[in-house]
Amino acid sequence: MSYYKIDNLEQYFKHYNKSVREPRKFWGKIAEENFTWYQQWDKVVEFNMVDAEVEWFSGAKVNIVKNCIDRHLNKRGEKTAIIFEPNDVNEEALHITYNELHQRVSKMANVLREQGIKKGDRVCIYLPMIPELAVSVLACARIGAIHSVVFAGFSASAVASRIIDSECKMVITSDGGFRGSKTIELKPIIDEALEKCPSVSTVLVVKRTNATIKMKEGRDIYVQPLLDEASDNCVAEIMDAEDPLFILYTSGSTGKPKGMVHTTAGYMVYSAYTFKNVFNYEENDIFWCTADIGWITGHSYILYGPLLNGATTVIFEGVPSYPDFSRFWEVIEKHSVTQFYTAPTAIRALAKESLDYVLKYPFKSLKVIGSVGEPLNEEAWHWYNDHVGAKRCPVVDTWWQTETGGIMIAPLAFVTPTKPTYATLPLPGVQAVLMDERRNEIEGNQQEGSLCIKFPWPGIARTIWNDHARYKEIYFSQFPGKYFTGDAALRDEVGYYRITGRVDDVVIVSGHNLGTAPIEDAINEHPAVAESAIVGFPHDVKGKALYGFVILKETGELRNKENLSLEINNHISGHIGPIAKLDKIQYVSGLPKTRSGKIMRRILRKIAEGDYSNFGDTSTLLNPEIVEEIKEGRIE
Repeated sequence: MSYYKIDNLEQYFKHYNKSVREPRKFWGKIAEENFTWYQQWDKVVEFNMVDAEVEWFSGAKVNIVKNCIDRHLNKRGEKTAIIFEPNDVNEEALHITYNELHQRVSKMANVLREQGIKKGDRVCIYLPMIPELAVSVLACARIGAIHSVVFAGFSASAVASRIIDSECKMVITSDGGFRGSKTIELKPIIDEALEKCPSVSTVLVVKRTNATIKMKEGRDIYVQPLLDEASDNCVAEIMDAEDPLFILYTSGSTGKPKGMVHTTAGYMVYSAYTFKNVFNYEENDIFWCTADIGWITGHSYILYGPLLNGATTVIFEGVPSYPDFSRFWEVIEKHSVTQFYTAPTAIRALAKESLDYVLKYPFKSLKVIGSVGEPLNEEAWHWYNDHVGAKRCPVVDTWWQTETGGIMIAPLAFVTPTKPTYATLPLPGVQAVLMDERRNEIEGNQQEGSLCIKFPWPGIARTIWNDHARYKEIYFSQFPGKYFTGDAALRDEVGYYRITGRVDDVVIVSGHNLGTAPIEDAINEHPAVAESAIVGFPHDVKGKALYGFVILKETGELRNKENLSLEINNHISGHIGPIAKLDKIQYVSGLPKTRSGKIMRRILRKIAEGDYSNFGDTSTLLNPEIVEEIKEGRIE
């Protein structure tokens, strides 16, 4: 009996129970039967959850790109691996076969080696959603370089902080990118970032927009001439199972971004397994995840998960509203997409538009529709199910994180009965528990608590780059011996999980995890600002939007508030990126603080939401009278 594919609910429970009773046998069999190894492992898993130390398949030798590409060549060499759908509808889509992908990745890998990149070196990739992004990622992994993809919407300051933290030797970027009706400049952002980054010696530049850019002598090189000269024969590096594969930065509740480290073998096994089962992938399906490869969703479900399964995956350069709001639906029809995976933000935005955009397409190819980034609210769930899925495509509303490497709790398509707003059941190998405030495990159903995982799974991040103490503190200290997700959840009468929100100072806006501390730091650098506090509030498209409470210095009192708000948002864009802009800014004379100086964010959250029902005990506040003032000045 193979554990790799689950076909019905009875089998799910059988596999799940096996994964809990005998996790080593369960994952060992999946790893052995479904992947190519240079050398088998000594032990399937070793761990100490108190000290945040986990190893999967230790002693094994493997290369993930050999498993993504090379092993498919005999059987699937002429099958399309990647469909590139450009931003401009008049530009022809590109179909890249597994043979062609092998050739492209090998050439790029040889270019990297010729430029001095070797196993263990870090390479920052700052590219739009074009085939070169996928090729660069896979080329790094082929030679054992650690890729650090930075979403090409981040500011120079945010890019620099990531490059400095991981001490990248090289940056791969482009002259620019296309996004809807806009042309975005990227190379100038890298130029500005690298003023602070002495570790970078080489910048490889892809031509996409053909914009006129500055090229720094001795550092910047156009990549295409190098590729033209490169050999397409590149021997894959033999990697240890626990060698780092990539670093991916995620916002922290403190100022510094966290460089989550994922290692080779466990991530490979877990991303492949979850892709296969959650989306019920079958040979010749066309899978489309609309995320950006700059996020973990793109890593796991545009690149690694699909390619490990020999799938055809779509890379989309554009946006859902360009040239009009039917773009997603037109692409599904054009490429006969079978599985479609997108964000609640996109679903809510498209649901606001005329149904005519959707109804003109029959979606005959579509089998599964999915959602990622945050819980899908009930209204959006029904719209998606009724109009896109035509009530015949299961909605897989998935819960997971950058730190988990792959999907953790989700319906398995055609296996798990779905329920609006619920992520439903944990995947095999995921031992989810709810914890109370006294750090006790909550037994039974119809309960709510902090969501933790009590046994490691293969996709778990191993550390924060160069800061294991911080990794242990954030994820393993709150509930010793367990991984703490930072999310609260409830479990219904049948054991289905519903994620109810973050319990820390991270706000999920349009599926992006935004730590409030770095945004506040950016605001506080404005010369007119004395102090600020940021909270999330419900937004009918983004899910959550950001509400800022700002105290001005005396010099700021006389300024035009509207202009000041624009300046503050521009400041945020410059430090972090446009995704972190505030929707509402309220100027206040003070913030509710405890006597120890801690800002009472729960009060600010309730005011931002317009919920004045229960602020709890405010008598301990240093300045209880400020609550009334903030309430009266609330922005509708």
